[in-house]
Amino acid sequence: MSDPSPLIALLEDDPTQSAWMRQTLAEAGLACQAFGDGGALLAALRAHTPYSLLLLDWELPGINGMEVLRWVRANSHEALPVIFVTNRTLESDLVECLQAGADDYIGKPCRPGELLARIGAQLRRLRPAATPGTDFTLGEFVVDMSTRQIRLHDEPIALTPKEFDLAALFLRHPWRLFSRDDLSALVWNREIPSASRTLDTHLSNIRKKLRLGPSTGTLLCASYALGYRLELLTPSSPTAQP
Repeated sequence: MSDPSPLIALLEDDPTQSAWMRQTLAEAGLACQAFGDGGALLAALRAHTPYSLLLLDWELPGINGMEVLRWVRANSHEALPVIFVTNRTLESDLVECLQAGADDYIGKPCRPGELLARIGAQLRRLRPAATPGTDFTLGEFVVDMSTRQIRLHDEPIALTPKEFDLAALFLRHPWRLFSRDDLSALVWNREIPSASRTLDTHLSNIRKKLRLGPSTGTLLCASYALGYRLELLTPSSPTAQP
């Protein structure tokens, strides 16, 4: 990690869960300050403690994680990444969480690799490891931005221009959730009507052409109400090419 080192605030009232998460973060070289109640975390935020990311449980006595999130977004902390780690995994709960301003969510019990990958994705969003035009690799995928070509196992994949843009976006940002509106704006620079099959067709094409699945250690996951994200079956992060 570049200096200053990121400081993560953890809101979790279960001592066992809190200890496990703090140990997981410490083993990855991430500093963590843990809180057992929302009031204590809010006091630290009001004191301008320079957190790089918040990990919030939802259901706590007193001030809960959702109340903390709403305070954060209402008090000029728009860029501060917030990830919920929660037992509440109904789609309606997840929609409420994201609409309130959360950047991501993880259902309990969470796996160490997934937790670290989701945190890494949000920290990279603040401090990108590579500029948008820089070549990078993710697992067996090599993305050459100058020639606009993606190779798998050193074999080039035939992609249309928009398929390349879409595939490169997901490969550069694994675990990041993109709504349909996000993808429309980032790839097409316009709104795509919900009745259009354009986006769905392109997503289907890159699933097939990039062989997204267990054989490549990747899954392109969809939720109708939330969006799409590329999930990794084995820990990996995009790496800039020299």
